[in-house]
Amino acid sequence: MSIDLDKLFSDISKMKVAVIGDVMLDTYWWGNVERISPEAPVPVVFVGRREQRIGGAGNVALNVQALGASVALLTILGDDEDGSQLRQLLLKKNIDTRFILESKKRITTNKIRIISRNQQMMRLDSEIISDIDENDEEKLQNQIEKFISSEKPDVVILEDYNKGILTKNIITNTISFCNNNNIPTTVDPKKKNFFSYQNVSLFKPNLNEVVASLNLIPEEISLDLLSDIHLQLKEKLDHSISLITLSEKGIFYQEEDSKNMIPSHRRNIADVSGAGDTVIAVASLVYAATKDIKLVAAVANIAGGIVCEEVGTIPINKEKLVEECKKLLGDV
Repeated sequence: MSIDLDKLFSDISKMKVAVIGDVMLDTYWWGNVERISPEAPVPVVFVGRREQRIGGAGNVALNVQALGASVALLTILGDDEDGSQLRQLLLKKNIDTRFILESKKRITTNKIRIISRNQQMMRLDSEIISDIDENDEEKLQNQIEKFISSEKPDVVILEDYNKGILTKNIITNTISFCNNNNIPTTVDPKKKNFFSYQNVSLFKPNLNEVVASLNLIPEEISLDLLSDIHLQLKEKLDHSISLITLSEKGIFYQEEDSKNMIPSHRRNIADVSGAGDTVIAVASLVYAATKDIKLVAAVANIAGGIVCEEVGTIPINKEKLVEECKKLLGDV
């Protein structure tokens, strides 16, 4: 069946999306190394440029916005300078921040990367990773239900980085509320809450996360093995679709009896950080627009490869994605 890609991306641009989860500030210090410190056997980096970007669930929202859809972030930031800077960055990218909360009991996650010659030399993490308390949890749940009831999004994306925003109660109540309102939910999970996403529409882990969470012994990847993994996940989650990223081997999907492995396309890989954010954003939008999991996996696979060709977390380039989809997909 041939797909009209121009119409698909036009339909996507009319969508409204909620992204719920752990938002963070990605800080980059770019510099050169010319000598070793006399104080300790470490390189001295002469910092020439500093840059701040939107990371975590914010990068998922950036990818959604880059494809033309309207997107709101629902999360809790710290009442601090990093949180203020992050809000300003989000506003500049036309991401709806009206439903973001602040808490004096939290700090805004900031990951500082020190880079020389396009190589990351060190990362400094400033964050709190414990779950939000019951009071903040109740406030966030009210915001989520208020947004869904008033804005009626086409899809809700749960982006979990294990930083404490997506508690088990938030996950369970949000998926239930969305299901009761016929709104599809998608998730990019992490280990802590891996099996808390019961009844989600689309479950998108990477292979390493699945192997670790199911306590599997790594084997040679095959369609039969991945299909068995899907069935094991479905036993625990009762979800509809598994979409498992396989790093350089591509992507796997299964919905009922429809399943396949799609190989990755040849790329000049510069940095894999943020690729999962792009995959879940693109997959969620294409799924909401078409419910065609084969097309979802094919487009998301291309998008994930494209962003790996750039250093740092960056959103997908819509024009490049459309162009490559036309070139690589043909009839799908």
